[in-house]
Amino acid sequence: MEALFEPGRGQNAGGLNVTASVRGFAWRERLDQAGAGTALAMSQRYRLPFLLGRVLAARGVALHEVPVALDPSIKALMPDPSMLRDMDTAAVRVADAIARRESVAIFGDYDVDGACSSALLARFLSAHGLKPRIYIPDRMTEGYGPNVGAIEALVKDGARLILTLDCGTTSFEPLATAHRLGVDVVAVDHHQADERLPEVAALVNPNRQDDVSGLGHLCAAGLTFMLLVGVARELRQRGHNGGAAPIDLLEMLDLVALATVCDVVPLKGLNRAYVARGLTVLRQRRNLGLKALADAAGLAVPPTAYHLGFVLGPRINAGGRIGDAGLGARLLALADAEEAEAARIAVLLDKLNRERKAIETRMLEEALLRADTCLELDPETPILIVASEGFHKGVVGLVASRLVDRFQRPACVIAWDEHGLGTGSLRSITGVDIGAAVRAAVAAGHLVKGGGHAMAAGLSVMRDRLQALDACLREHLADKTEAARAFPVLDIDGALMPVNITDELMGLIERAGPFGHGNPEPRFAFPAQRVKFAKVVGTAHVRCVLEGGDGSRLDAVAFRAADQSVGAALLAADGLPLHIAGHLRRDTWNGRDRLELVVEDVADPRRQ
Repeated sequence: MEALFEPGRGQNAGGLNVTASVRGFAWRERLDQAGAGTALAMSQRYRLPFLLGRVLAARGVALHEVPVALDPSIKALMPDPSMLRDMDTAAVRVADAIARRESVAIFGDYDVDGACSSALLARFLSAHGLKPRIYIPDRMTEGYGPNVGAIEALVKDGARLILTLDCGTTSFEPLATAHRLGVDVVAVDHHQADERLPEVAALVNPNRQDDVSGLGHLCAAGLTFMLLVGVARELRQRGHNGGAAPIDLLEMLDLVALATVCDVVPLKGLNRAYVARGLTVLRQRRNLGLKALADAAGLAVPPTAYHLGFVLGPRINAGGRIGDAGLGARLLALADAEEAEAARIAVLLDKLNRERKAIETRMLEEALLRADTCLELDPETPILIVASEGFHKGVVGLVASRLVDRFQRPACVIAWDEHGLGTGSLRSITGVDIGAAVRAAVAAGHLVKGGGHAMAAGLSVMRDRLQALDACLREHLADKTEAARAFPVLDIDGALMPVNITDELMGLIERAGPFGHGNPEPRFAFPAQRVKFAKVVGTAHVRCVLEGGDGSRLDAVAFRAADQSVGAALLAADGLPLHIAGHLRRDTWNGRDRLELVVEDVADPRRQ
């Protein structure tokens, strides 16, 4: 196996010289010559297999960081919460609320990150004797973030402290309303901020321009956890814990892990520690809500980061997309005695998720037709913008992601309501900051509101401003999208053969995990594999068997690929050899464990 991992091939990934795959990618060695030297030094100093050293070095791990990279513990990677701007002020204000037995309201976003953040804070406050109210806005009628009506209602209901989680940075008027009514607001957020900040008691946001903590990669739940650490420390220093039994904050990391994966923040540093420890907690099934949700989803294997992102997360999100936005947060915050309620909500979320899938399928069909029309008019368009009265605004983000996957360029999907107001969601590709483009459109007066991250953003636009918005985004993104698309590459971590795929190999790979955004799943090339028994399974997946020259075999699957170039190549192979690229995973089906390759790309050796 080691012979297949020769350092320094560069563009000639795995020695295959793939310059144009069926998806239009050149396969490139992820590890450059300098990185190969680092990998070799890692394997020698720490007595690691060279493969593991390659994977670590290719993900930017320095030689001295190897022990922490292989054991990403909270103790080693958690910084002092006080390094965050306004954190100490926020911790003192929350500790005051606990000491005074104040009425506290939690205003969370309607996605997984908001639900997990809200549940974290609610569980902590409840353990200290408070009865916090969780308020999650309705995506359809209220939109993202605090609004004046909701703030006024919370104050009228008796709230003396409002905490906004995963939102609030740009909610100037609603939070000014709270201040006018004499109620403090503590905002915990991670969305990009301009120089102007809302009028609040504290704004904990590592992405505000005057924060130098370097923690801008954390999601809101990760920041909320740090706030709880700060509050717990403040209470200890006061000699006051609100009469609560000792709380092990580490036992709530399953919620932080779920949010970290689902919010697609980089799995580096503290985020890796959050997910690694959180998965350990999750496997103990201590959170009643997560336990019920896993059971409703039929999750019968120890959960991994994949299950967070593709099994549990979508079900939490389903409530906010097409049902009751507060379902997810309520489920995750339930006390141990509420088992029947947990089962009820989990089953409902599972049902809503199935409905969401059906809606997404119908929307995607229309969106693809509209996207094809856009490309016919302008094949080099830097962003695809599709809009329809028939779109469901709770699903626009998912469809935008599908368009990006299909056409490899930023996409914006907009759902019109009966008043001509469009709710849009944008997704991007590496190297193209879509959040900055949306902020430029806001500054130019084209949007009702908008904001987001480099890879994802949201907006509200009136129909009569769509043409101006289109022109603004095109102008802002033209050069960036062209540069990002000029040389499309697929990074490869090395070449393998089916005979190499063993439990020992998977164990090595998994030591560099958990994998996700910013710590990508290792991708391997399988040279000249004969593709056998290819068939469509489910709605659009393609399953097949890869056979190496020595007769060894490996199961493989290409998800949602039946009508794509990858699926077409596999189905048409008929035993002919193809170069295959993908990542390995453990799969359990009908009680049988197996290792299989998730196919991401295919190349014809005869056309290279």
